Amino acid sequence: MMTPTVMQVGPYRLFFYSSDRYEPPHIHVERETCTAKVWLKPVRLEHNHGFRSHEIRAVLKLVEENQERLLEAWDEYFSV
Repeated sequence: MMTPTVMQVGPYRLFFYSSDRYEPPHIHVERETCTAKVWLKPVRLEHNHGFRSHEIRAVLKLVEENQERLLEAWDEYFSV
């Protein structure tokens, strides 16, 4: 299963799985052993494994600030 990286910002890798095609647009975020899944329309947390609450707030802000770029990457990848 492919996991195309859309962005790398500081310690965070933002990516999606190639099998995500049939779900609503979202992005996975990882740092070391921590992972989260964030819906893109609207931006909201789907699940979190390991991130502390203050870091989740930073992750959500990062996703909000890059929402348009992330949606474009989603549409471009899954329109194939």
